Amino acid sequence: MPTLKIKSIETEIVPVNHRGNWLFIRLHAEDGTVGIGEASHGRDDEGVKHQIETLKPRIVGWNVFEFENFRGRFFRESEGHTYHTAYSGIEQAMWDLAGKALEIPIYQLLGGKCRNQIRLYANINRATVDRSPQGFAKNAKQAVSEGFTAIKCAPFDGVSVSDITKGTLTPAIHQGIERIRAIRTTIGPEVDLLVDCHSRFNPGLIIQTSKALDDLNLFWIEDPVPLNDLDAVAHVSQSTSMPIATGERLRTLTEFDRLLKYGRVDYILPDVKHVGGLLGLKKIATLAETTNVRVTPHNPSGPVATAASVQCMASVPNFGILEFAWGEVDWRSTLVDPSETIIDGFIELSTRSGLSITLSSL
Repeated sequence: MPTLKIKSIETEIVPVNHRGNWLFIRLHAEDGTVGIGEASHGRDDEGVKHQIETLKPRIVGWNVFEFENFRGRFFRESEGHTYHTAYSGIEQAMWDLAGKALEIPIYQLLGGKCRNQIRLYANINRATVDRSPQGFAKNAKQAVSEGFTAIKCAPFDGVSVSDITKGTLTPAIHQGIERIRAIRTTIGPEVDLLVDCHSRFNPGLIIQTSKALDDLNLFWIEDPVPLNDLDAVAHVSQSTSMPIATGERLRTLTEFDRLLKYGRVDYILPDVKHVGGLLGLKKIATLAETTNVRVTPHNPSGPVATAASVQCMASVPNFGILEFAWGEVDWRSTLVDPSETIIDGFIELSTRSGLSITLSSL
């Protein structure tokens, strides 16, 4: 086995917007090689940094090629979101170091590529300040003009507990439907349209709502109901005409195993920043493959997590589509070299080593 040991680690928080920052990791090896990872959206950036500092004395001297041993030693399912995010960022950087040391892209280490490009959908929600139907439609149109062939919106943010207890389509729900219809009218029938409900519905109400959307040919309905009742998730999945996607809040193999066994969903959304990095994401994808469920990583993230997701999904047979945080900041491309190149809604795989990028912000 090759040996490349960790010497030190540093972090930097890059302010983005009111929805959160990007937290990047730089992992230094003893030979001077540097690996990068992303530990954003851990719910508490300072808490993530504290967890990394706590792990630091235990991982210095670790051989970056010992991924399974590293996971067995440090990825405990009982730990919380913040710890898992810290671990996942370090693990991504280890893969980057390993790929650079061997002068190959990470997907070669994960079993080789299944495809030459990764399809993206543009999540326009965070960039949509004007929440009118026209505001949603305007951003969707802009994303399509930039080459994206799939658009995701979250039009039901105004739906509250009081709405779903009424059992009928309230004004807030009708407003969400109007937003979706405005987008579909603007982008036409050929562009895929994904709808995120942020778990704001109960089964009966989302079934009513989905029937009102049947003619729009949605790619999926995401997180229609909370995941604490998998029987309800399964009921919704079996009672609607559109595919169901969920799982962005889950982090462990045990949780995803339960979802796949009992939820009867069509797509799962593990996040490389929280599920234990690339090895965790790969394990979840393999688990999903046994039930013919497609993996569509949750990724409202910076460019490093996107690069990590691309590397992993290149090696996954049951990959579906990858989220891209569209329009959050206009300086995103300056953070990495080479900058992200998206052509006709796809990221082409690179033959560069590791994650295929370097981080310019540190």
